[in-house]
Amino acid sequence: MIGDRSRPPPGPLSAAGLGIIAATVAIDQTSKLIADAAIGIGARIDLVPGLLSLYRVNNTGIAFSFLSDSGVVLIALMLIVTVVILAMWRSARDGGPLAAAGFALIVGGAIGNLIDRVRLGHVIDFLFLHIGDRPMFVFNLADAALTLGPALLVLHYLLPAPDTA
Repeated sequence: MIGDRSRPPPGPLSAAGLGIIAATVAIDQTSKLIADAAIGIGARIDLVPGLLSLYRVNNTGIAFSFLSDSGVVLIALMLIVTVVILAMWRSARDGGPLAAAGFALIVGGAIGNLIDRVRLGHVIDFLFLHIGDRPMFVFNLADAALTLGPALLVLHYLLPAPDTA
C-alpha cells in the first residue's frame, strides 16, 4: 500500500491533491484535442487487435450514452457529484495518500468531462474496448480516471489494511 492509511489523506487544496487533479485534467484535455484533430468521427484504428482501438465518437450522455441530449441536467449532475466528492474528501479521517489519489482522480476526471460538456455540448470519447468483434465501450482518459479513482478508494475503504506486523 502507498503510505500510512491511518492518517487523513492530503486534502483537495494540498500540493498532492491539486497536482493530481491538474495533471488528470491536462492529460485528459490534451488527449481529447489530439483525438479530435487526428481521428475522424467513426474512424477506427486498431492499437491492440481484438482488444483496443482508437474510435472517435461524440458522447452526449454519460456511461453507455445514458441520458443522451440532457445537456444542462448532466452539467448540474456532474457539478453536484464533484461537490459531494470534494466534501467527502475534506471530511475523510483516514486513507493517507492512496485515498487522496482516489478522490483527486475522480475530481480531475469529472472536471475533464465537464469542460467538454460545457465547451462542446458533448464529451469526446476515443478509446474503444472490445473483445474481438464484440464491442464493450468507448471512453476517454477522464473516464479512466473516474474508474481508477473509485478503485483506489475501494482498496482503502472496503479491503482490510495489510498486516504490517
